[in-house]
Amino acid sequence: MSFPNYSYETGLRNVSSYQASARPYLTSSINVPASGSTPKEVSFDSVTRFIIISNTLDTSATNVPLRFGFSANGVRGVENNNYAILNNGETFEAEFKVTSVYLMSDSVNECSASIIAGLTGIKRRHLENNWSGSAGVG
Repeated sequence: MSFPNYSYETGLRNVSSYQASARPYLTSSINVPASGSTPKEVSFDSVTRFIIISNTLDTSATNVPLRFGFSANGVRGVENNNYAILNNGETFEAEFKVTSVYLMSDSVNECSASIIAGLTGIKRRHLENNWSGSAGVG
């Protein structure tokens, strides 16, 4: 019996996708909007294996904290403060499966960021809402 329209592809629970080396993604010099603005979304074309977020402002400059999270409402603090903060020169690294990261300054001033991510072969559509609406995400 054949299934001509069947196409196998990896999904979120495919362990080997997270064990294999990831496809690199890097963006730097991201202009991050001031608090109260629309958060900057950095979107990936597939699900991440890991992510590294840095506040790239120099540590000797006036501190402009960077908020980051995994939903626009979470970073804005609409219902809860579902974001983390990085001060100038600080970096956060985690093995999270996400398709977007949202950035916003925690100040009236803009700041700057960079993101390094490892991308799996899992297509973005398997994680459409990027956990938005989930407890702890916003």
